[in-house]
Amino acid sequence: MEEIAPLARRLLDTARARGALLATAESCTGGLIAGAITEIPGSSDVFDRGFVTYSNAAKQEMLGIRPETLATHGAVSEEIAREMADGALARSAAALAVSVTGIAGPGGSEHKPEGRVCFGLARRDGSTVTETVDFGALGREMVRQATVAHALALLIGALTERAR
Repeated sequence: MEEIAPLARRLLDTARARGALLATAESCTGGLIAGAITEIPGSSDVFDRGFVTYSNAAKQEMLGIRPETLATHGAVSEEIAREMADGALARSAAALAVSVTGIAGPGGSEHKPEGRVCFGLARRDGSTVTETVDFGALGREMVRQATVAHALALLIGALTERAR
């Protein structure tokens, strides 16, 4: 797993070079992505805001997640990750928003095992994409760290892709 601080620095440098503001919508990471970004001095020029929506009620109230999406797909789903990313984008000045929802552990189920995390990436000038990563039962701390690293890499990739 790539180290978090160098990834966060690279993200900030890339966002700064593109003039892009960023937002995060987090569930299973509890604000760790926003924390990694804001750990770097000068992050305020590219980081607009972060939403920590750990409960389903918070997801609905803060990000506009539809109750029917939760009822149909559950909180750990690409559908919820999409609505979280879209909600963060709609409720911020950001050009790019990443969302994460998953099962850090311990626990899980046959259908949604420990280590499964769904990601959303919404762009002001494009469509929202989602993906699911199964990190495996690495333990809570490692799943959360892997999720932060992956989210930062997704943001970097989106900013780099946009420049092409």
